[in-house]
Amino acid sequence: MFRRFASALSLIAIFQGSAALAQTPVEYNLGGAARAKDLVLPTEVSDIASATAPVMALYKPDGGGPFPALVLLHQCGGLRPNGNPNMSMLDWAKTAVARGYAVLQLDALAQRGADTLCFGPQKDIAPSRGALDALQAAAHLRKLPFVDKDRVALAGFSWGGGIALLVGSSQTAKKLNQSQRYNAVVSSYPACVAHPRDGTPPYTTVLSGIDRPLLAMFGGRDTETVPGDCIPLLDRQKQAGAPIEWHVYPEANHCWDCASMSGRKFKDIRGNINEYLYDGGVTRDQTERMFAFIETAFKARR
Repeated sequence: MFRRFASALSLIAIFQGSAALAQTPVEYNLGGAARAKDLVLPTEVSDIASATAPVMALYKPDGGGPFPALVLLHQCGGLRPNGNPNMSMLDWAKTAVARGYAVLQLDALAQRGADTLCFGPQKDIAPSRGALDALQAAAHLRKLPFVDKDRVALAGFSWGGGIALLVGSSQTAKKLNQSQRYNAVVSSYPACVAHPRDGTPPYTTVLSGIDRPLLAMFGGRDTETVPGDCIPLLDRQKQAGAPIEWHVYPEANHCWDCASMSGRKFKDIRGNINEYLYDGGVTRDQTERMFAFIETAFKARR
């Protein structure tokens, strides 16, 4: 799902849980991330009730706020994988607004002319660029008068989940020269270990220095982003005191919340045959778990 970070400043990522993973330099910096142009983020609020397909947009509940805010970051196929709208992302936006959140739905692909990141970067949209997008989105929201600046969270899914892991670490903001970070981070079925197609060794999106409340959720039957890649890395940091929680849904496949893509089969970057199967029960639990975690993190700051 990921290839390699853009270049120049290296971090040593320590992998555990598999003899095939070793110490591997993960390189990224502001110059590499900025090779793809910054997104033009929305400033005008769109009407969530009339939205029929996911697009990059800003939504909010009725009233002047200030509201807690949630940034949503999509899977590797973006908001329109293979030209078909990924309705799960619009569903997440509608759910968040109904719960009283202002929402910024990001689209890392469309403005840059990319159509997928599932087999590596396109148009210079590397994970470092995704992390910069996410951090810039946090700064953007805090400039809006209806947003509570002390209650801004990120929820990422698959590719976006890997980005969420990155921005949970203080290292990422420091290397990307960003001061605005999140008060809570949620990562659903993330890619914790990247398997590049160019022959370079696998590397991780779980960096040391995770210091923001982080919840990760995994599917036990996920063969695209395997929980076994992630949990040893997260556990190592949790044992060192990082504010990390995770939950595994034993019967869930990858993209269990993607009703509009349920039944899709494809070969991933590692050659695995994957099938997306929507699970409404898991999605409902994921929803409750995510918002409870975010609210708990927000309350801890008060």
